[in-house]
Amino acid sequence: MTRPTAAFFDLDKTIIAKSSTLAFSREFQAGGLISRRAMLRSAYAQFVFFTGGADHDQMDKMRKFMSQLCAGWDVATVRDIVHETLTTIVEPLVYDEAVTLFEEHRAAGRDVVIVSASGVEVVEPIGEMLGVDRVIATRMEIADGRYTGNIDYYAYAEEKARAIEQLAEQVGYDLSQCYAYSDSVTDVHMLQVVGHPFAVNPDKELRRIAVAHDWPVLSFVRPVALRRRIPVPAARPTLAALAVGGAVAAGGVVWANRRRRGHEA
Repeated sequence: MTRPTAAFFDLDKTIIAKSSTLAFSREFQAGGLISRRAMLRSAYAQFVFFTGGADHDQMDKMRKFMSQLCAGWDVATVRDIVHETLTTIVEPLVYDEAVTLFEEHRAAGRDVVIVSASGVEVVEPIGEMLGVDRVIATRMEIADGRYTGNIDYYAYAEEKARAIEQLAEQVGYDLSQCYAYSDSVTDVHMLQVVGHPFAVNPDKELRRIAVAHDWPVLSFVRPVALRRRIPVPAARPTLAALAVGGAVAAGGVVWANRRRRGHEA
């Protein structure tokens, strides 16, 4: 009996052209979650992430920045902002080459799995939009409906490989026949656990390793209009229906009213 197989994809700079979490900075500011200063800091972090390559030091700095930034955020507000703005923020960032690979793997009977260090509140809606089978992502600690600023589970570096191996045991994947795609040297362990690793838009160090191991190197450059290729779920209810407390609640109402005025214009 043939065992099932899967294709595992990193998200940032592999499926989409930016950091998925930082892409929502402007919307989080409009929702009252972060200050303008913090938004500018996140924009700078986005620039460093895109131009410098996500090495371990940069990823550690980004992890600390994002965990500190989101401390106290209302979880329901974050989820609704992501769902409400998903197609306008993420859709233009998705690589057409990645979507084509999704289609090819599905046609071959493989599951498609996103494995990302970004938070599950961001990664799961993106996965739903793209129609993937499973998502592995970072989980932030939550207390009383708000983020504490601590991380429960960090899907990063060696942990991505461990998560893939654990999922393979649960589902029965034959990893020797599975595929994996990533842009970063921090994902070398993830690439090494499958039989068919691919470097996508690789940073300098991953390119060196890929050449040394004779791994294929792919270049993704073309954006895709997802609504022409993949059905997109309907938007969730507006933030005006949420009952959240304090300043976050006020910011959420401002964001919802701004969105409503845009529709009425």
